[in-house]
Amino acid sequence: MKRLLVPVITIAIFLFFVVSCYYDNEEALYPSLNNSCDTTNVTFSATITPVLNSYCTTCHSGSPPSGGITLTSYASVQAQASSGMLMNALNGKGVPIMPLSGSLPACKIGQFQIWIRNGMLNN
Repeated sequence: MKRLLVPVITIAIFLFFVVSCYYDNEEALYPSLNNSCDTTNVTFSATITPVLNSYCTTCHSGSPPSGGITLTSYASVQAQASSGMLMNALNGKGVPIMPLSGSLPACKIGQFQIWIRNGMLNN
């Protein structure tokens, strides 16, 4: 009995430390707690343009632009938003989801929706 007790206690202590030392990224576990998403002050210059520059203009600028779509000026972005193509591409409705590297975070898509709903102002 004593010979069995020592290995069982050793295994129990080992498992206690292995299981109790669990770390995870809170933002990954609870994305709704991430308060860095500003949906109250959405502007073209401060909100939309940086997203376009980070995710879109790599392909959708220059000559010839990918898919014939340029997203480097307010007028071109506004035209895509007015036609519904911008949101269709961000949501993957009827066209491949953009960016091709993977969907934008839900917050960023929401910011585009707010900008469009608020009249697509050039501010």
